Amino acid sequence: MEILVTVALVVLLAGLILLGLASSANTRREQLRTAARLSAIERKMDAVVAHLGVTVRERELPEVLRLIFADQRIAAIKAYRDETGASLLEAKNAVDALAAQHGR
Repeated sequence: MEILVTVALVVLLAGLILLGLASSANTRREQLRTAARLSAIERKMDAVVAHLGVTVRERELPEVLRLIFADQRIAAIKAYRDETGASLLEAKNAVDALAAQHGR
């Protein structure tokens, strides 16, 4: 009888683990799908803005600029990511562009 209870508990635990893994995979899939949709929307918005000839001002990021002027590029990238939620590559490219705009 004890063996049967132990086996039942092991099967239950395995089922819960598998359920958790399946749920995690669905969440990751949803995140990827959402990121792809957001990227498509951003491309479309960029096309509309370019077509209309509208100039979109970037957010003011005084801390990022301060770090750029202090030659603290890595800290500036981190600050940019913290402020905007950008990926590492997006933040690096943005900080490089800001630095170039300001002759740094």
